[in-house]
Formats: sequence, structure tokens, C-alpha cells
Amino acid sequence: MSEDTKESPVYSIPLSYRKMENLHIVFWLLKDISWCMIWKPLGVAMIFPTLIISIVIAWRTRQFMSELCHNVAISLWITANSYWMISEFFHFDMLSVWGEITYKHLALIPFVSGLLLLAYYYIWYQPRHKETEELMTN
Repeated sequence: MSEDTKESPVYSIPLSYRKMENLHIVFWLLKDISWCMIWKPLGVAMIFPTLIISIVIAWRTRQFMSELCHNVAISLWITANSYWMISEFFHFDMLSVWGEITYKHLALIPFVSGLLLLAYYYIWYQPRHKETEELMTN
């Protein structure tokens, strides 16, 4: 074992959390495959377990700022992605909201919110908390 490996903290995820995360990926893929194949009922139905599990994951990791920020950003990404899918399914994606801005462009709100959250974490929070080691203990 190298010196770096011996001294580095280990981040472990409880098995029940890992199983939920893996199931989350299945729901997310089903949602996106449904979008690609234009399977409206399944695509819309898969929004709920995908988004709910991402919120639960964020809640369970809320004591670790790094995990919380990334998991909330994922929830915002799923929200934006789901809204975009719905706008295409129900053919209002290209309708104008204001000028050249269409309803599809409204998906940028949660996309950019997630990006801003990660920018906050990497630009402001992390540099000011370098001494804080985030360890997950069971």
C-alpha cells in the first residue's frame, strides 16, 4: 500500500444506500429510453421514482456538503431533463414564451441552478473548508 492510500480517508456508502442508487440508475435509464422511443406513459411514470430517489439520496447525504451539493445538482438535472421530455411529448417545447425563448428553454432554469450550486461548492465553499474532512461513518 502506498503512503497516500494509508493516509487518505475512506468514503464508504452503506449497502442500502448503494442499492437505492443502483435502482435509481435503472429508473433514470428507463425514463430516458422512453423519451428516445417516445413512450409517453412510461417516460412520464419514470419521472417520479427517478426524482424521488434522487431527493432521498440528497437528504440522506445532507450532512456532507460535497455530497449534498452534487446530489441536489443531480435532482435539478433530473427535473430539467424531465421537464424537457414532457415539453417534447406534449408538443409545447417550441412554443414561444417570450420572443425567441421557447418553453424548452425553461429547462435551463433547473440546469443552470444545478451548475450554480456546484460553482458555489467548488469556488466558494470547498476552498474555505479544506481542513474539514468529510467522512461517512456507519
